[in-house]
Amino acid sequence: MTSSIDERARQAIVLVTGGTGYVAGSLIERLLQAGANVQAAVRNPSDTAKIDHLLKIAAREPGTITFFKSNLLDPGSYDEAMQGCDIVFHTASPFLDMSKISDPQKDFVEPALQGTLNVLESVNCTPSVTRVVLTSSAAAMAGGPADLEKTGGVVGEKSWNTVSSLENGPYLYSKTVAERAAWKIAEAQDRWQLVSINPGTVLGPGLRSDPTSASFDRVRSLGDGTFRNGLPPVRFGMVDVRDVAEAHFRAAFVPEAHGRYLVAEKVYSFGDLAEMLKARMGDRGMFPIDTALPEGLPHYAWDTSKSRKELGLSYRPVEAAVVAMYQQLLDAGQLTI
Repeated sequence: MTSSIDERARQAIVLVTGGTGYVAGSLIERLLQAGANVQAAVRNPSDTAKIDHLLKIAAREPGTITFFKSNLLDPGSYDEAMQGCDIVFHTASPFLDMSKISDPQKDFVEPALQGTLNVLESVNCTPSVTRVVLTSSAAAMAGGPADLEKTGGVVGEKSWNTVSSLENGPYLYSKTVAERAAWKIAEAQDRWQLVSINPGTVLGPGLRSDPTSASFDRVRSLGDGTFRNGLPPVRFGMVDVRDVAEAHFRAAFVPEAHGRYLVAEKVYSFGDLAEMLKARMGDRGMFPIDTALPEGLPHYAWDTSKSRKELGLSYRPVEAAVVAMYQQLLDAGQLTI
């Protein structure tokens, strides 16, 4: 399958929003490797420090990259970057540690929702676009036990988050309202097709030497003593960033791709990640002492069979991804132990 979809991607013209982001970086690398012409929408194309890693990839791969200035909250901001594009990858959306958030409506919901509306308005005005691949989240599929009860404890492409709100899980809420709005717009027309990728917690090395994603904040907290005396009692599906990029790539160029795709290797707790790091990193961290989950914590399953069957995905083990992230934080001097 890989050779045939690479052939479809060769010389395709694609737009990637949020081009300097964590997931976008791995996606752009995959597109350039296949020979696609990437039009990357970023806040400031003149900020060479934030785009240098992408320029280096483009210099060694057969694809090309061009940068365009854009802003999620500005209507029409993507019109120029989208001209001539066949595929639009909308990856831009805020993912920040809650400790850094003062106004959830402004920091999460407005850029996620209004950004999606602005991008899709530009899609509606650009006749060349035939498919949009939206970076959503597993957070849009379930927000808590009440949602899981409705699905028999199984999270999948048919399930939706119905419990999160601005006050209770604003990030989960922002991803849910943005994806629902996207499907409403897509269903109101018949020229272009929407496909959504809904990943779990994304792990793995970033392409920038100064990683800034909230995913790195989570991994940092496992080794800097933040959770030395206890971890959040949660389980969540987790996935390597390179597999998330491949899912986007295949969602664009596998002709039969459709609907929503839950993307994850399998479900882990943060205690599981801490144990992986303890085993591989030895004394290079202040890891949690007790990583066991409370008794009686509900179990649930993630059904990723659709992504495996229809997109042909196989998943890397998460252990290598979290260890690589941790080492990257150490190398960048972003982890004090």
